This record gives sequence, C-alpha cells and structure tokens, in this order.
Amino acid sequence: MNFLPLSRADMVARGWDKPDFVYVTGDAYVDHPSFGVSIISRVLEAAGYRVAILSQPDYKSCDAFREYGRPRLGFLVTSGNIDSMVAHYTASKKRRSFDYYSPGGEMGKRPDRAVIVYSNRIREAYGDVPIILGGLEASLRRFAHYDYWDNKVRRSVLVDSTADILTYGMGENILLRIAELLSRGVPVKKIRDVRGTVYLCKPEDAVHYDVAATFDYNELKNDKRKYAEAFGVQYKNQDAINGRAICELYDGKMLVQNPPMPPLERSELDRVYALPYMRDYHPTYKEKGGVPGIEEVKFSITHNRGCFGGCNFCALAFHQGRTVRSRSEQSVIEEARKITALPDFKGYIHDVGGPTANFRYPACDKQLTDGVCSSRKCLAPKPCPNLKVDHSEYQHLIEEIEALPRVKKVFIRSGIRFDYLLEDKSDAFFRKLVRDNVSGQLKVAPEHCSSAVLACMGKPNFGVYEKFREKFFDITHEMGKEQYLVPYLMSSHPGSTLNDAIELAVCLKKNGYAPEQVQDYYPTPGTASTVMYYTGINPLTMKNVYVATDYHEKQLQRALLQYNRPQNADLVREALTKAGRTDLIGHTPDCLVRPANTYAPKKDGSKKPTAPQRGTKKAPQRDAKGAKGATRGAKSGTRPANKPTAKKSGQVKRKR
Repeated sequence: MNFLPLSRADMVARGWDKPDFVYVTGDAYVDHPSFGVSIISRVLEAAGYRVAILSQPDYKSCDAFREYGRPRLGFLVTSGNIDSMVAHYTASKKRRSFDYYSPGGEMGKRPDRAVIVYSNRIREAYGDVPIILGGLEASLRRFAHYDYWDNKVRRSVLVDSTADILTYGMGENILLRIAELLSRGVPVKKIRDVRGTVYLCKPEDAVHYDVAATFDYNELKNDKRKYAEAFGVQYKNQDAINGRAICELYDGKMLVQNPPMPPLERSELDRVYALPYMRDYHPTYKEKGGVPGIEEVKFSITHNRGCFGGCNFCALAFHQGRTVRSRSEQSVIEEARKITALPDFKGYIHDVGGPTANFRYPACDKQLTDGVCSSRKCLAPKPCPNLKVDHSEYQHLIEEIEALPRVKKVFIRSGIRFDYLLEDKSDAFFRKLVRDNVSGQLKVAPEHCSSAVLACMGKPNFGVYEKFREKFFDITHEMGKEQYLVPYLMSSHPGSTLNDAIELAVCLKKNGYAPEQVQDYYPTPGTASTVMYYTGINPLTMKNVYVATDYHEKQLQRALLQYNRPQNADLVREALTKAGRTDLIGHTPDCLVRPANTYAPKKDGSKKPTAPQRGTKKAPQRDAKGAKGATRGAKSGTRPANKPTAKKSGQVKRKR
C-alpha cells in the first residue's frame, strides 16, 4: 500500500509508461476518505485504472500539465474539497490569509475559479484530450449561477472551461461508467446517457431523458424572476427517482443535465471506505508542516451521506442530495480499528458523523420508492407525519466503537439535528449523548430566533430549540455535569431586517449568550438562499423576500449580535435609533447598550463614567433547576466561513 504517483518519477517507479487518468486538483494530495480526490482515485484504482495525481500545478502556463504526458483516457479536474472562491475570500470579499488545504496553510497555490483555469491550460497543452470536471466547484456551478464575487449570473463552468463532461454529486459510479466507456473506445463527445453528468450539444440534438424544462442563459442573466423560476425547477429535479433532465441554451449550444445518479447503497459505501487509504498527507509536504485540513478529520469517521434537513442556505441538496444512506456498523467499526492503530492515536475518536450526525436512513419509506417530496421539507416548518425517527442503530454503533481496545472516548462533533432528536420517543440516545459523547460543548444550529427569518432559512421555529436547550440542561444537571451548547448564529440572511436582528440581540441578552464569532450570510453557488440574496425572491415559493445587501446595514446586523462588545457600541446605537428602538439604549438591565458619552448612576446616586462601554462577562446560563450551562461563543455562519474546515468527502453542508 502506498500513495498514488504525485510526479513523473513516482509513475516511472511503478513501471508505468503513462497513466489512464491524470487527476488535477487545487488541493494538496491527502490520501484520506474525507477528501474527494482520494476516494475517486482509489475507486478507479480498485477497478484497474492507473491514476496519477497532479496537485496544485503552476497554472500560469500549460507546462506543469505535461508532467505525465498525455493520459490514455483523459484528465479529471477539480478545484478541491471546497469552491476555490470560498477558499480564497471571506463573506466580505476580503482575501484570506490561510489555506487549510495547502502545505503549511500557504495561500496562492490554486487560481480563482480553478476548474476553468485548469481546463483551459489542459486544452493548451493537449488540444482535444477528454476533460471531465468534478468536485464541489463544478457540481454547484453546473448551471447558470449567481456569482457573489462578480455580482452577476455567470455561465455554467462547463461552458467556460471547454471541458467535455461535468459530473455532479457523489462521483464514484459516475466516473466508473465514464471510464468504462472511454476504455471501450467510445468518443467522449458521444457519452450522453450517463446519469449524474452534464454535457454540451447542439440545440436540435435529441436528449436521452425526459426534459423538465429548457431555459435560455440570455434570459436568466437579465430576468431575476426567470432565474428564480429556473432554480425552483432545478431543485425539484435533483432526486434520482423522479428527477428529469434540464436544459440551458447558450448561443448555439445546449447544456443538458441528465438526472442524478442513484446514491450508493450500504454495500457500495462499505466497499468505498474499505479501500487502502494511507490516511495522511503525502510525505513531501512534511517539511512545510503538513496539510492543516487533515487535523479536522484524521481521527474522525464518516458514517452517512445525504441530508433531509433541507436548510435553504445549504448546497447539499445540489450535491449529496436529500436522501440519506449510511455505512454498515461493521464497516464503521473496522475503520475505527484502523484509526486506533495509527501511531499518533491518543484514544479519542473525534467524530462519527457526516452532513448531519444523527441521520442513518431516509426520512421515510416513501423516499425509497417515490423519491423525496418536491413540494415540502421533512422537518420544517414542522416534522412530516411520515417521518421515521430512530436513534437505536446509531447509539449501538457508538457503543461498539467505544468498546474497542485503545478507545477512551468517542465524540460527536458533526452537529446534531436537534429537532429530529426531539422527535424520538425514546430518550436513550439523548441521555447517552449528554453522558458520554459531548466534549464539553455540543454544536447546534438554531441560526436565528425570528420566525420570519427561520422560515426563509427552512429551519424550525425557535421554540423547538428552546425546548431542546431546556432538556439538554435538565439531563446535564441530572448527571452532575457542566457542559455547554455552542449555537451557530447567522446575521443578514435573506429575510432578516434590522428589526429581526434586534429581536435576536434581545433574545441573546435574555438568555445570557455572548457569541465570540458571528458570521454574515455568505451567498455561495447552489443554494436557495443565494437565489433569494440575488433576486429578492424565494425560489421555492416565488414570494418576495427582504434582503440586506447594503454593506453598512450588514455591519449593523452583525454588530447587534455582539451588542456587548465595546467596539460595536456606536453601531448598535445607530441600528437601534434607525429602527426606532431607542428604548433599548440606556442603563437598565434589559437595554442592549448605554447612551454615548454618558454616566451610569452608582448605588449611592453619584455617577461614574461608562464610555467606552465595558464588555459584559459571559455569565453562566442556568436552567430552572440551577444547573450551570453557559452557552459559549457561537461560531456561526455558513461553513466554510472565515475558517474553512476539512469536510467529509464532497461535503458542503453546514453540520447540523
């Protein structure tokens, strides 16, 4: 067992004259099943194909793309684990200073819009060689899409890249089928019937599958309502059972998205995760300190894929899909054994999770035969009556891992979908979670408290979170523990007005929350919330939505969520005055901020200076029984946010 070739010398050492595929990636090469490149390359290797890795090539010319010569079957191209623009820029469009997927965290190792740049360089080097795009950036930009950084609707990356095929979603079976056809001598331009792919053809050409709708890019880029309608059609056709093809016209060319490839079933997932991964970064990166992204996942396990949570700011519906599949207990336990054998294992499994940790099966039996519902969500605004809730298998899986030699503790850090947890008639898993699997803090995602904003997010009412919080602290107190909730919160999401932000600030003060980090909403490709941000229309209901696009208003909303910070005092006062809520400016306990340049009365009636305002110390949050339960700093926002973290293979979802 060894790493795949990372250079021509590595290839020659294996006795190869050429590879079947050259896999170009914008990330450093990490051979771990949390990295999409590793999974796809190992799957192809297991099928008998030779795959060489071209990691972070010099993109300023085509010379680096000639490293291995012309591959027998073609080039696979990805920007890496996350979209290259998200990797490079913050929500305020400022350049990041650290790259978690590059050696030593060094920035500048991949270009902006990496899949386009890489593909164009390959064309310069080899002309008509087959080029297949994949990974997150390609998947979420496969249609005409609003681009936050250019502030316009861009064309599909397949058009701009001049690649031959784009694969979307989880690519194992898609690429195995493409590889088989190419190996049989089928010209890449003739590969048009593979599910999970996008291709270009002439408008008069026949489409292999039934077509749900055809849109014209020239209309989409100029008509916001038409663009929202198009997204609604796309969203409703991302299910492998009932999804149909979708077409877009581009000045004499037609882009065709075939229906999705069915998700991998349990036995297929087990085979994928049993492949011989090295479970580390390539040793050539050691002198630079390694690849930071491995630290998040090295001692973690992915047990599921897909999510029926349906958050509107999450791109998972467009990538992994809304149907959940999971690995067998035996497969997960075997991976845990491999982790315990690693030389630097200290006894702690950091996570057994996925997009949402506590999902193991589809939301209901109907999804297995009829697919996901196109007109409603499984959990919001209220759980569907058909929802099946059962944590018993997941609980047993955790217990089996805990029983392994050398395992001291198993944590669940992916995030728990608390509304789903509350639907379980049994408290067994909830109690075990609190007793054994919380590392002092449990991440949960209420996101907001305003009903209007939560509706735009596709999240349940805030009362559900309050019920969960009370139960969490009741069990924590009963067990004699001191543990905390880390609530993710978001400012300026579509639907959030200044008054909604004030409502959240008042809620935070009432409950003693002091968020250490607050993330502005980040419009990224492939989400309903991004369509709302650009058009002011909810594409799932076609109703108008208020959107805070002005930078200063976004600053005001963000400052309100951290009202207690001295540096935010002026912004908070401005926001409260602008909204007509000066009643919240003063010295009483229910006020958010003190008046500017005033003095607070002492107990003896005299006054003492209060400017600048002192930051309030985080006080313990106590439930009715007096149990300590301070809600510590909320690292909020769309993940990846200001600190992109390593995801499970192909994951984009904020962990719930």
